[in-house]
Amino acid sequence: MEPVTLITGGSTGIGAATARALLKQGHCVAVTGRDADKLAAFVASAGAGDRLLTITGDTSDEHDVGSAVRHVVDAWGRLDNVIANAGFSLPGNLESHAPEDMRAMVLTNVLGPALLVRETLPHLRESKGRIVIIGSVAGVRNTPGNLYSVTKWAAHALAENTRLLVGKDGVGVTVVAPGVVDTPFWDKRGGTPEAAPAMTAEQIADTIVFAVNQPAGVDINHITMRPTGQLG
Repeated sequence: MEPVTLITGGSTGIGAATARALLKQGHCVAVTGRDADKLAAFVASAGAGDRLLTITGDTSDEHDVGSAVRHVVDAWGRLDNVIANAGFSLPGNLESHAPEDMRAMVLTNVLGPALLVRETLPHLRESKGRIVIIGSVAGVRNTPGNLYSVTKWAAHALAENTRLLVGKDGVGVTVVAPGVVDTPFWDKRGGTPEAAPAMTAEQIADTIVFAVNQPAGVDINHITMRPTGQLG
């Protein structure tokens, strides 16, 4: 049977590019997102038929996450790979962020992946599957007042804690930590920095697929990627 993969935040950017790459390989792919219109547009452009499932929901809400996982397993009977991609950043720094926006970012970027891991581990233990958490270069280096960086350090820690928990069960865990990527991620920050080199979502997707495609017994744990010329 075709592998089954669940991707959070999969309607645009890295998530959508990864979904397309895995669909091309023959996976059944489910993508989640908060915006039903964006999910519908992705379905229309992907042309994947019944191998693509879209689920509207909030990755920081335990009920939505649990419902999404049940939906996937009910549809295809298994779950082989989970990609925790949903996340966002804010313009400015922690001195200028509104507290409610800070809370939303921490819940989405940290609680969201943790809830996803919690809900999917029983299925991944059964399939000896893989978890990929999308981190960031911001999760390995600090910049002044960067709360997004704090959330990505936490996401990297979650991945290592999860690896220690499930490695004995044959479940692989990978962090993919990109530098600057030209995606809608930057929309709330005024656009991709003009002077900065940038990678494409498809390049990050290729790396995620590389991690997912490792043979049994091989576990790629951390991949940091920067566009050539990005110094920080």
